[in-house]
Amino acid sequence: MRGATRARWAVCALSAVLAAAAAGCGGGGGGGTGVVRSSWGDPQNPLEPANTNEVQGGKVLAMIFRGLKRYDPRSGAAENMLAEKIETSDQQNFTITLKDGWTFSNGEKVTSKSFTDAWNYAALVDNKQKNASFFEYVDGYDKVHPASGAATAKTLSGLVVKDDRTFTVKLKTKFSTWPDTLGYTAYAPLPRAFFDDHAAWLKKPVGNGPYAIDSYAKGSAMKLTKWDGYPGDDKAKNSGVELRVYTDNNTAYTDLQAGNLDLVDDIPSAQLKNVKNDLGDRYINQPAGIIQTLAFPMYDANWSKSGMEKVRRGLSMAINRDQITDQIYQKTRTPATDWTSPALGEKGGYKAGLCGDACTFDAASAKKLIQEGGGLPGGRITLTSNVDTGSHRVWMDAVCNSINNALGNDNACIVNPVGTFADFRNQISEQRLSNPFRSGWQMDYPLIQNFLQPLYYTDASSNYGKFSDPQFDKLVDEANAESSQGAANAKFQDAERILAREMPAIPLWYQNGSAGYSDRVSDVTLNPFSVPVYEQIKVG
Repeated sequence: MRGATRARWAVCALSAVLAAAAAGCGGGGGGGTGVVRSSWGDPQNPLEPANTNEVQGGKVLAMIFRGLKRYDPRSGAAENMLAEKIETSDQQNFTITLKDGWTFSNGEKVTSKSFTDAWNYAALVDNKQKNASFFEYVDGYDKVHPASGAATAKTLSGLVVKDDRTFTVKLKTKFSTWPDTLGYTAYAPLPRAFFDDHAAWLKKPVGNGPYAIDSYAKGSAMKLTKWDGYPGDDKAKNSGVELRVYTDNNTAYTDLQAGNLDLVDDIPSAQLKNVKNDLGDRYINQPAGIIQTLAFPMYDANWSKSGMEKVRRGLSMAINRDQITDQIYQKTRTPATDWTSPALGEKGGYKAGLCGDACTFDAASAKKLIQEGGGLPGGRITLTSNVDTGSHRVWMDAVCNSINNALGNDNACIVNPVGTFADFRNQISEQRLSNPFRSGWQMDYPLIQNFLQPLYYTDASSNYGKFSDPQFDKLVDEANAESSQGAANAKFQDAERILAREMPAIPLWYQNGSAGYSDRVSDVTLNPFSVPVYEQIKVG
């Protein structure tokens, strides 16, 4: 298969950096040098920080960029990275001071304008950035990104540069936890090269993280090299990373066992019963900030009309989560009882059970609710997901079987597999789906707000089902304005109760991070987002 390419680094003979670590080119070596060979999937879009809101592209951005904050690889806590300090006296006006000595890998100095220019670009409606709404709390967003019509301003009035290392941010309302969101890559700084020759930058993005992109061949591999001039404390402990594209995670797992791959961060469900015997201590299984859901296309009148909330709730009750997570996933998944993740903890806003009976398997009640709501649109539903990663075909078949058994109809639910992640994402983005689709979410930062606002707030960046509820939006706004995180969490939990009533997406299960690695590498860990901490991996 195309994803199973065995190509070596072409630059090994040419690169002075890799020549110094020639062992990495040959597959052996020691002292932490060498190249990490890891499985991957093509991202949906070119790697602009404010236009990437999916996992595969996010993995790369996390390697080539560093922002004001960074989330601790173990605890997930937001810690200062490029920010020396972020100060506020009113939770609405913030003064940000940058650390000195940071540059991009092309030698350009990281300054206040590196951030404000990037944020202004992200927010401007003309640039059509998927993560533009992350800047909606900055004063002036309504001028640069109006709900309709052309922008009446090109820059956010709430951003003011004071000097090379200081800028201020005025939000349109209080947002007490706003600084903790700034580790998300949408807030990354950008060099002048991004603006001066945008097309060239997209072909070979330049960032300020521990790695630099060497090359990318869509459908084959992306190659990143260690940036020796990186000024951060989290320098790469290997010579680089080769991200190899796989369209079947079973093939990736086979390559790992054969020694042709060093790291797989997506263990096939069929291998979960064998993986401990296959890999021993080289198998990782840990809780992560990930939830799997089925979203309804609320933009389709068949799903948004009055009474369909009963049908949506009924479908949720028709799914036997316990059976699926136990038999298919060998307890590497946990049945979901809300729309967030236990990885948040109480401090981050997690509260079990907010979904209530709607997330409890009850075949009789499911059938009754669906009938009361008017039945399935067209008499049948079709579940859609990509099937190149995540063993999604297996669980979709299981969910359909559960629904069919609960309703006593073998044709009530069928599966629509999409070959690639990028194609699946395009179908979602273009609203081409008229039935439930997979909408898994990996947290961007460890706050309950991140699981709710981007997915269910009206016209939010990842609200692909186009759910809209004024009371939900009101509660989110009030939560963000709270001065204490505890009070904010309570409001967000009230917003979740609206999701339980309306069921715009069915919570399925919380997902553990799982990975396996070869005996060629060591110090392999996953962060709370279930992403490998590539810079810590040693080869040899």
